[in-house]
Amino acid sequence: MDELNERPEGLTFPCEFPVKAMGPVDSGLPEAVRHIVAQHAPDVSEESLYTAHSSGGRFMSVTVTITARSRAQLDAIYADLQAHDGVLATL
Repeated sequence: MDELNERPEGLTFPCEFPVKAMGPVDSGLPEAVRHIVAQHAPDVSEESLYTAHSSGGRFMSVTVTITARSRAQLDAIYADLQAHDGVLATL
């Protein structure tokens, strides 16, 4: 039982972490998300970006998988994404 209490809670850094943002299709979302994430994780590559459209075709999600180095880095990425006009939601 003591083993369970010794394990750290939450994420262990560095780790692979998918950052996801959603918004309208016509908002230039993939470029904006990649730019914002690259400011905080410069090693992000084109291959790490994935897009998907909603069933109605009006909205899209953009997922960028990064090697997260800290909780502060993730918090900064999400704060910048949420401040962008083209981003309606983040996960």
